[in-house]
Amino acid sequence: MKKSPVQIFLNGVERVGNKLPHPASLFGLFALAVLVLSAIFSFTGSSAVHPGTGEEYQVINLLSRDGLHMILTEMVTNFTSFAPLGIVLVAMLGIGLAENSGLIAVVIRSLVLYSPERFLTFIIVFAGILSNLASSVGYVLLVPLAGTIFMAVGRNPIAGLAAGFAGVSGGYSANLILGTIDPLLAGLSQEAAHLVDKAYQVNPTANYFFMVASTFLIAFLGTWVTEKIIVPRLGKYSNDNEVEQDEISRLTPVEKKGIKKSLWVLAGFMVLLLIGLIPDNGVLRGPDGSLLQSPVLKGVVAILFLVAGLMGVVYGAVTGKYKSDADVMKGMAESMKSMAAYIVLVFFAAQFVEYFNASNLGIIIAIKGAHAIESLNLGLIPLVIMFVIFSGLINLVMGSASAKWALLAPIFIPLFMFLGYTPELTQVVYRIGDSVTNMISPMMSFFALIIVYFQKYDEKAGIGTIVATMLPYSVVFFIGWVVLLIAWLLVGLPLGPGAGIHL
Repeated sequence: MKKSPVQIFLNGVERVGNKLPHPASLFGLFALAVLVLSAIFSFTGSSAVHPGTGEEYQVINLLSRDGLHMILTEMVTNFTSFAPLGIVLVAMLGIGLAENSGLIAVVIRSLVLYSPERFLTFIIVFAGILSNLASSVGYVLLVPLAGTIFMAVGRNPIAGLAAGFAGVSGGYSANLILGTIDPLLAGLSQEAAHLVDKAYQVNPTANYFFMVASTFLIAFLGTWVTEKIIVPRLGKYSNDNEVEQDEISRLTPVEKKGIKKSLWVLAGFMVLLLIGLIPDNGVLRGPDGSLLQSPVLKGVVAILFLVAGLMGVVYGAVTGKYKSDADVMKGMAESMKSMAAYIVLVFFAAQFVEYFNASNLGIIIAIKGAHAIESLNLGLIPLVIMFVIFSGLINLVMGSASAKWALLAPIFIPLFMFLGYTPELTQVVYRIGDSVTNMISPMMSFFALIIVYFQKYDEKAGIGTIVATMLPYSVVFFIGWVVLLIAWLLVGLPLGPGAGIHL
């Protein structure tokens, strides 16, 4: 059978991607490359002048005597002081409890099961976006559930899988609630911003306003693509494979009681926060009395840990999942198991980032790159469109969002800063590009699992099937998200609390 150009291209991407080393190994290789390059460019006398301060930066040879001392003595502190590490681990302790107790799973199930049929597609996409609060739960729970639900109401289950996958994967960067990805990316952005300004802070809420708006945009676009393109293309499903229809269980009285109790916890937290924030002399206002300097914004990870963790504990206690404090601690330990690969990745990424910073290669590349881009007179809008496309293309061969950002942030954040734009803007542009090609990237970690879901209803389904089905979502999400971003920039709205567009 003759393969289409798209299939040939994607098969080539898959082959190339499969030959790449593990992301942790890649960062180890990048760190070694920085060491070698620092020696080469130090020898050639490469330098650049900071356009803001007039300070000259020269490449520092990390293979010199002082450099080797630094490598050996600071390896541990490079790892332990790497900003995203503690942030993500603390956030996962709380979210892990909510996931381990079953709270997140039952909330997603109830969102989908108790929605009117005419809103079913929208709710599935919307719930998929919200599921990103708890890392992989959307892929494992929501996507197969969406197929089952579509089949139960007499619709093509593959269209249900596509809608769920579009929300979970394509809407990865959007949400109404901060998830683990927000503090993770913010920590990497802050590390990169310190190349230019040591005092610059990037809060986990950096893109919150834009991501809230994006949640509804992606939910509507995902619904439109499903109903207008995917469903007509797939047609009526013929159950030739005699697929057994999975039973969709309704919420039990105990589960309902658990949700109600956990919502009371959330309401109590909200009341306490408002009491601390609303009065001019509220205890949760900043030292200068402002909301932007509030510890609630700066300590959003701690808030996330407390709220998600306590809601999970209450739900687990009501449903019988947690019978003692030992069960709670076991739940927190379970959430840490999923972070083992991330911790390994961070060790090597931290060394790479530190070597990149210490050698001055990052800031010199940024200065020279900023001069080159400035000479093109592209303007902000063409610049962000180019970066969205670039991020999306990188995503086709490198799956991990944090791994890519750890690599790209030290280059592009200083570059944008020298052009007068904030790290928060650079980060949001990256997140758009990273999300829109998730659904068509064979390197996405759950892509193989999605193939298995599709094969349940179509035994011939493969990479080409997934890509052909999801490509319309990718194209429409790209167009819609870029239009939203351009409108946002033209109006000059803040991307998040205290996070503007221009420095």
